[in-house]
Parts: sequence; structure tokens; C-alpha cells
Amino acid sequence: MLTLMVQGCTSDAGKSTVVAALCRWFARRGYSVAPFKPQNMALNSAVTVDGGEIGRSTALQALACGIEPHSDMNPVLLKPQTDMGAQVIIRGQVLGNMQALDYHAYKKTASEAVLAAWEALCSRYDVVIVEGAGSPAEINLRDNDIANMGFAERVDCPVILVADIDRGGVFAHLVGTLDLLPESEQQRTLGFVINRFRGDLSLLQGGLDWLEARTEKPVFGVLPYLHGLTLDAEDAVDEQGDHEEASLNVVVPVLPRMSNHNDFDPLRLHPKVNLHFVKMGEPWPQADLVILPGSKATRADLAFLREQGWDKQIQRHLRYGGKVLGICGGFQMLGERIDDPEGLESEPGSSEGLGWLSMSTRLVAGKQLRNVTGLFLPSDTPIHGYEIHNGVTEGAALSRPMLRLGDDHDGAISADGQVMGCYLHGLFDHAPAADSILQWAGLRTAAAVDYDAHRQQDLDRLADMIDASMDMTLLLSQIQ
Repeated sequence: MLTLMVQGCTSDAGKSTVVAALCRWFARRGYSVAPFKPQNMALNSAVTVDGGEIGRSTALQALACGIEPHSDMNPVLLKPQTDMGAQVIIRGQVLGNMQALDYHAYKKTASEAVLAAWEALCSRYDVVIVEGAGSPAEINLRDNDIANMGFAERVDCPVILVADIDRGGVFAHLVGTLDLLPESEQQRTLGFVINRFRGDLSLLQGGLDWLEARTEKPVFGVLPYLHGLTLDAEDAVDEQGDHEEASLNVVVPVLPRMSNHNDFDPLRLHPKVNLHFVKMGEPWPQADLVILPGSKATRADLAFLREQGWDKQIQRHLRYGGKVLGICGGFQMLGERIDDPEGLESEPGSSEGLGWLSMSTRLVAGKQLRNVTGLFLPSDTPIHGYEIHNGVTEGAALSRPMLRLGDDHDGAISADGQVMGCYLHGLFDHAPAADSILQWAGLRTAAAVDYDAHRQQDLDRLADMIDASMDMTLLLSQIQ
């Protein structure tokens, strides 16, 4: 079996992208390949084939491999709920909420789940491509490390180190990171990959020669900056999409614990949509449609929304005939009340909702995790997506549902048709459903992107990049 771990000098160095690229490269050559991320901290997640929950970027890597995502691929997922605490998910299922120090002490136990998942994957696949988290040189996190070199040392896995040249200081990042590692981990590091390069490669050659002489390790490749690449991110909110011919303005308020913002990636690509993420302190832009996103701390994010005065901005938007859509936690905010008696997301208590749908939500233990298909009821358009939520919602508004999912209904539409919401993520991934929802919002042109096909095309672009820019013969010779 072939194994390789991709670690980065920093967060957002391109680890996820390089792993996805390698997964597609091996899959195109007939290998049975799977991704593995021992520990991930992210609010973007996906539902697995075995009914679990893993980081969204790992699910994308599974797609690159041509396989269904499985909870073994990301055995530890941390979903931040406060600055000091997170929901801990072990092999796809919620263990509970932990403060940072408590989780640090728990990592010895978590490592056993990581190793069990690793062994299960190794028994099923010919190649496993592992992704680290953050940087291996974070000295304060090295004790009981299960995310980077601690894992690599435990399973005897070779490592390549990735750095992002687009942010500057690439040689300092690579040399500094390597120098901070113990001797055994330096020996484990096979070489380097430089990511997101723009310009004439010959102008970089002197630096590459110096790096290889200084470290006695090869640069396996310099990967170009791929313009227009849109793939599921772990957490970072990408730039909004502005199009000259756009006729629909969509506004999404950025909440502190916003989850699954990849829901909006298809809108970023839509030629008729201007997508604007509004952050704290920014002026509220003109909007035709406001979307309240999912949240990992719904009551706290609702309080933040009110602190910014965004509730008044949205109320004004509705008075002038605008439309509002709520997804998951955003759907819960649209109701009259949110109760969390057990303190599942924060301190036990209740919060007054925005009151635009006559319903209330009670957060209860037991997370709903499922992939579903159904109909968008206003137009009877087929739709598919996934549910990841706690909470039971009840009230008169549910008598006007937004979706039919099998024998069940989901969501609600206000009597005047201006406000609707549901628990389903991925509403815009399927072009016919996206067209229907955007037509409800006021767009008359059916021009949505087939986002599933777009993902596949971008994954092929990544594999083509590996073919053109990495010395895979040299890399394979060192990991076989």
C-alpha cells in the first residue's frame, strides 16, 4: 500500500487542494485511493454514506477519488461553537461539547479512534493520501499531536510540505518550518511543493536551487495559480461573485459561527447573480434576496445579527418587497422562538426569533444526518441535498412547506410568499432547483451552473496540473 501525508507551513497553504489533486491523479491511473484527515476543525461538513459527518473538504477529496465519503476518512471533526469550545465528532458521530483544555486532555483517547479509522481505510484501499491540519511547527500543539507529525510518526508515513508563494515569504516558511521539527520528523519530510505561483518559473529557479542545496531535499513541484478554481472550502469565505450581466443581488450576512457556507458557491458562479457577503461594520448593500446561512451557534449568531442592526435592514428589505431565505440555523432564526433547554449550543436558555414565520424550534440531542432527494414545492422541481441539524421545529407555518422529501415535508413559506426556509443544505447545487429558487427571488433567466459537473471539471484541472507541474516519478520512487 502507498501512503503519503501532505502537511502545510500555514493554514490555507493549499493542503486540501493538493490532496484533492493527488487523489484524482491516482484515481485516473486506476488506483483504489482514499483521502484521510486525522483531525479537522471546520464548520463546513458533509454527510457520509454510513450516516456520519466529516469535513466538507475531505468529502470533496472522496469525490476526487470516485468514491462515497465515509466517516473513517475524517475520524475527528471539531466544530467551533465559541472561542474556547467546540462540538467534538468522533468517527462521524457527536461525542459532545468540550472546552479547548478538556479536548487537549482527551486527545490520547481520540488518537485511538484515529488509528482505528486509519487501519480500516488501509485495509480497503491501495493508496491513502493524508492531509495535515494547520502547521506541524505549532510548538504549543505538539503534545499528543494527532493532526500532523504526531500521526505521521505513529503510522510511519512519509510527508511532503506545502507552502503558498502567493502570500509571500515562501522560502522562509519552508526552511523555518523544517528547522523547527525534530530530527526524525525532518528525515520523514521527503521534500516540498510550492503552491499558487504566478509568473515566469525561470525567475524562481535561483530560489529553488538554493532551497534544495540548503535543505538537501527536492522541490517536487511548483504549482501554478489556477484562476477560477471554485472548490468546497473548509472554513474561509471566498470572494463574492460579481458579474457584469447580473440582474439579481443576493446578500448573505457573515455570522461568527456560520456553517456550510459552501451552500453559496454555485451562486458565486452564476452569471446572473451578484453575491455579496456582508461582514461586521460594512454597509448593507442593495439586495433582491437575503439568505440567512446555517449556524453552529444559532442563538448566539442571532444575537450578533441584531447587534449589527441587520434585523432592521432585513425588515426594511421585506417592506420594499424583497425576499428572504433561511437555511438550517437561518431557517430556525426566521421563527418566533428558539429554545435550547439542555445547552446543546451554548448556555441553556431561549431566544426570541425574528418572527417572520409562525413557528418555534427546540434544540434536542440527536443530530439529523442524511442525504435526501425531493421536490421544491412551489414549482415541483426535483432537488437534492443533505441535512445536518439539531432541533425540532413546530408551528402553523409548517402547513405551507417549502420541500417534500420522500414522505416528509420540510421548511415553510410565509403566507405572502416573501419568506421561506428549510433545513436542507445544497439547495443551489442542482441547476433546475437553483433556477426555480432564484425565479422565486425575482430572476427571470434560467442560467444556473451545474455545480456537480463544475466540481468534476475542476478536479480534472487539478489532476492535469499535477501532470504538468509535479515530478510524480521522483515522488513515487520515494514512497513505494
